[in-house]
Amino acid sequence: MVTFVIIISIFFLILGLVGSVLPIVPGPPLSFFGLLLLHFFTSFNLEGDYLFYFGAFAVIITLLDYWLQIYSVKYFGGGRSSTFGVILGILCGIFIFPPFGVIVGPFFGAYLGALIESDYDFFKSFKIAIGSLVGFLGGTILKFVYSIICIWYCFDFFI
Repeated sequence: MVTFVIIISIFFLILGLVGSVLPIVPGPPLSFFGLLLLHFFTSFNLEGDYLFYFGAFAVIITLLDYWLQIYSVKYFGGGRSSTFGVILGILCGIFIFPPFGVIVGPFFGAYLGALIESDYDFFKSFKIAIGSLVGFLGGTILKFVYSIICIWYCFDFFI
């Protein structure tokens, strides 16, 4: 039973790492779920404070990931059409050009939305598209670092 739980928790930790790059998979919550499985069903013991911190950071980073992309588009001058373009670009990019579509899709979606908003001002649209890329990369880095820390924290238990 314990070996099965360890295998499942490793699966969730790895899935959390993959989810840090793919926006459709919620990386930090899956990594946290892997930690919870280890904590409650094996001899791996997270102290009470650490369990709370890992859970709080999973929620905060997940929310920040979505907020960063929208905020960066607006910060770089985008509006409603640009934000809609980012969301549409994420969805299209996941299915049309995996795995690179996750980066290229939001960029082109924001660019096309910004073109419509700015009466075809190519420079301003490119600037807004760069903003979507900055937000995506910022959220991805946060999620990736969190997932690596979760795996690193469990490293002693697995060896």
